[in-house]
Amino acid sequence: MEKLRIIVTGGTLDKIHDTQTEGLGFAPDGTTHLPELLKTARCHFPTVELLMLKDSLYFDDADRDAILQAILRAPETAIVVTHGTGTMGETARFLAPSVAGKTVVLSGAMRPFSLQRSDAEFNIGGAIIAAQVLGAGVWGVMNGRVFAATALNKNTDLGRFDHP
Repeated sequence: MEKLRIIVTGGTLDKIHDTQTEGLGFAPDGTTHLPELLKTARCHFPTVELLMLKDSLYFDDADRDAILQAILRAPETAIVVTHGTGTMGETARFLAPSVAGKTVVLSGAMRPFSLQRSDAEFNIGGAIIAAQVLGAGVWGVMNGRVFAATALNKNTDLGRFDHP
């Protein structure tokens, strides 16, 4: 099996309920839920790299370039990037021309891992498997489906990722 790295960038997956603002935000101590998610799944082998905790709606090209640089410097060829669903497709298309010889899979959640009935475990599990078996390139895995970077689009009306 391939060695695998998970690069954490934030998004809904890593949000928690903030009792002071009554909204969703990231943990004040800057931690990610990925180690807990992996432990629950008994998935012990990925290396987890916390790059940033940011809502992808606020990503710009500098953030996308930071993700690209993390991918390029990673010794692993199988990489999962956790990402907010709002601009996941945009980031996939940004990365695609610059990533060669690696399999990069973007995934995330429509509901935070910290809340019940999250899709985070299902999506990340699918992404981990996909990163080990898909060919080189940039992909997205959400809602039980695999998408090429060019076809990775969130359907906000239906609340899921779907092929056009």
